Amino acid sequence: MPMSQLNDYAVEQASAPTAANDNPAGFVAVLDDQPIEGGFDPVFGDVTWQTLISGDKTHSNGVVLGVANFPAHGVLHLHRHTPPEFYFGLTGSGTVMLDGQPVSIVPGSAIFIPANAEHGVTAGPTGLTFAYGFGEDAFSEIEYRFSASQ
Repeated sequence: MPMSQLNDYAVEQASAPTAANDNPAGFVAVLDDQPIEGGFDPVFGDVTWQTLISGDKTHSNGVVLGVANFPAHGVLHLHRHTPPEFYFGLTGSGTVMLDGQPVSIVPGSAIFIPANAEHGVTAGPTGLTFAYGFGEDAFSEIEYRFSASQ
C-alpha cells in the first residue's frame, strides 16, 4: 500500500481520541506527517522529537512511540521519569549516560532504561536519531525530572 494511502487509513482510523481510549482501533502513523516538537526548551537540550503513538494525540492506549533527532553533538540533559523507556538506534551514533555509565548507541542497538534511572544523551559528530517508547497511555503523562547539575 503506498504511503499516501497509509496516511489516509491513519486519518480515518485515528481521527479523534476518546478521553480514556478504552477501545482503540488499529491505525498507521507516518513519521513525515508528524509535527516536530522540542528543540526550544534549554532544560531538555537541543533534541527534537516526533510523536507517532500517544493517547493524547492518537486513538491508542498502553504505548507511547516516537523518534528523537539530535544535531551533531546535540544533547538531552540528564533526567529521570517513573516509567521504564527504551531507545532503538536508527542513524548516527552517540552516548547514553545511564546511571553514571556511558553506553554507546548506534543503528540497530536497543537500550533499556529502568524506571527512575538517571539518563541523558549526547550525539556524536554526525548527529543521532533513535526510536523511543514507553509502556504508558500518553507522552503528556510522563513527568521528566531533570538533574540539578546541568
